[in-house]
Amino acid sequence: MSMTSPQDVRPAAVAGQFYPGQRAELAATVDALLAAAPQTAPADPPFAIIAPHAGYIYSGPVAASVYARLKPFRGRIARVAILGPAHRVAVRGIALSGARAFATPLGELQQDAAALAALRALPFVQVNDEAHRQEHALEVQLPFLQRVLGDVRIVPMVVGQASAAEVARAIEAVADEQTLILISTDLSHYHDQDTATAIDTATCAAIAQGNPAGIEDHGACGRIPVKGLLAVLAKRGLGLTLLDRRTSGDTAGSRDRVVGYAAFESDPRPGREETRTISPADQELLLRLVEESLRHGLRHGAAPQLHTDAFAPAIKAFGACFVTVTKGGVLRGCIGSLAPHRSLGIDTSANAFAAGFGDPRFPPLTAAEWPELAISLSVLTPAEPFPVRDEADLLARLRPGIDGLILRDGTRRATFLPQVWEQLPDPKTFLAHLRRKAGLATDHWSPTLQFARYSTQSFGRPVTRPL
Repeated sequence: MSMTSPQDVRPAAVAGQFYPGQRAELAATVDALLAAAPQTAPADPPFAIIAPHAGYIYSGPVAASVYARLKPFRGRIARVAILGPAHRVAVRGIALSGARAFATPLGELQQDAAALAALRALPFVQVNDEAHRQEHALEVQLPFLQRVLGDVRIVPMVVGQASAAEVARAIEAVADEQTLILISTDLSHYHDQDTATAIDTATCAAIAQGNPAGIEDHGACGRIPVKGLLAVLAKRGLGLTLLDRRTSGDTAGSRDRVVGYAAFESDPRPGREETRTISPADQELLLRLVEESLRHGLRHGAAPQLHTDAFAPAIKAFGACFVTVTKGGVLRGCIGSLAPHRSLGIDTSANAFAAGFGDPRFPPLTAAEWPELAISLSVLTPAEPFPVRDEADLLARLRPGIDGLILRDGTRRATFLPQVWEQLPDPKTFLAHLRRKAGLATDHWSPTLQFARYSTQSFGRPVTRPL
């Protein structure tokens, strides 16, 4: 539901107040702040950062300490989801803007339409342009993003009366490997320097420790977005590192009534190359499970009962896989799981039986076919949301031969494993066939269309044991 009529472009509201209002002066100011910050950078982009949002004369040096570290990732970070507290307008839940873009004196940053569509599906999210009209917490981050990352797409969210769990759901709805999560918050407000330092030291320690209770009632205006981020990081096994902490008394103001600021950087998102690798020995064990499940099905008409205690650790751990059965090089069955919900060994055995005897596209296997069968297993990495602006953006960012793709639109869903690229190497053809598999028109596009992608480790061989 939209609370106000949307503008095409949300104009800068605090230019000339929180930061310079003229293009050249603003660019020079941001560049000077970045140049004065430490110039070290991580090897990979962080999953998230936390930055303050006061006037640049006060919080700019602290914000620059984290933004300077993003310089090497221009082009690798394609989208920034910005979450900050509501200062001007009471908001229930999370407020989006209906504008196409946000403007600063440095130009416009486009909103990401696909991410907005995903967020609007959440019951606690609304479009409320009035909440964005004068909100500075999000706007002051934009010039830094423009100077460091260039023409990135943005997803600005004003967080009002929302729970940390709701914020976490919003973050998960837009997080993918090219998205940076940015939490905008200041720390304590209007204490003397010594009191603020003590409060902010405790708050920053709680944030670094992933302890949401430790930041309650300590004056951090963005504590709800921060707590939501902490929930997401805990789920992903990621931590936060404090890069800088100061007060306005340290930067440009008096020391008798100060505001606290801090900058944090999270660990990088685990890359696809860092996901677990199935060893050759475990690959053979998994293929034996496939073969035994098919043999048991042919002999007894049911899948075997497995005892997980006997599995190796990599096979006992939760995992998701697809099992493919071919006969003379022609597909004979393929069934799998898109998300881990049981041990990899159990998933392998169950999907093997389903591929041999439950794929609705094929009749059940027969004993006569056994000598001609070959089996393969594809172990999936966790699927990650893959928001895109439009079809052209999707086709440009797909990685042939690497990406498995999941398509969802309402109740329609389909996936292609990365191996399908061998038959459909052209991204446009790959997408058209995936739509057809989902029961959609080959040129279908809608605002509710969603994608996720994953990669696989695949291995296989012919059946080896006699029936």
